[in-house]
Amino acid sequence: MRILLTNDDGIEAPGLDVLEKIATDLTDDVWVVAPETDNSGASHSLTLAEPLRMRELGKRRYAIKGTPTDCVIMGVRFLLHEKPPDLVMSGVNRGQNLADDITYSGTVAGAIQGCLLGIPSIAMSLVTGPAEADQGAGEPLWETPMHHGADLVRKLMHAGWPDGVVLNVNFPNCLPDAVKGMCATVQGLRDPDLFRIIDRLDARGRAYYWIGVERRRAKPPKGTDLWAVSCNQISVTPLCLDYTDEATRESLSRVLGASKEGERISQPAQEPRAQGRAIHSHRE
Repeated sequence: MRILLTNDDGIEAPGLDVLEKIATDLTDDVWVVAPETDNSGASHSLTLAEPLRMRELGKRRYAIKGTPTDCVIMGVRFLLHEKPPDLVMSGVNRGQNLADDITYSGTVAGAIQGCLLGIPSIAMSLVTGPAEADQGAGEPLWETPMHHGADLVRKLMHAGWPDGVVLNVNFPNCLPDAVKGMCATVQGLRDPDLFRIIDRLDARGRAYYWIGVERRRAKPPKGTDLWAVSCNQISVTPLCLDYTDEATRESLSRVLGASKEGERISQPAQEPRAQGRAIHSHRE
């Protein structure tokens, strides 16, 4: 099995080393294509206004002057175009990607791009502080994803999941022995009032600003990703890339008037990936 790794924290990030350890527990055919610098918050952006630069750092290890999305495209369409990867993994991010974090996350975007290219993809992040306001500021317990990561991926690949779905994994902020299990969750939602703008003046008297999140304890609804990590469980949230809200679309079609041209094209039911994608105990 061939695995392509990326992240948004950059090629030198310790979380990428953790992800590489997880991947090499599964197979010897591991490729790393990651951003040259930190791209946290880059979301699903592409580099279009300037050329991409690539450095080869070692065997099957490359740095791209670009975004996580650029890295996955370069990996799949250029470096590995003759034999594409069987799995794309993005992370392990220093800091959570829960609830609405996924809309900003370069880590999740790397997995989304892999999915868009037709490859099963998983994003992995590690909570390092309170789930309500974790911005990667706490001390990361890298041993937790390192201990549980490979076993989790084996279980996910054995179960399979449909095309057009990305799996978003978040490890709780606790030691490996304190993890209470793994659970499938729904995407949570944070209080938008947690956002704060911090305004300051530089040495020349010019204003500058920081976007921050207030640290405030909350009780997230049971079954959400926020709830899972607060209970020291590993959260696995399946994210669908079809953003269409069907109920609203049907409601709007009655107001706007449906036509044959405007009717939604029915999509064939998606079947979970075959058991043939399972990762066996021996290396492939």
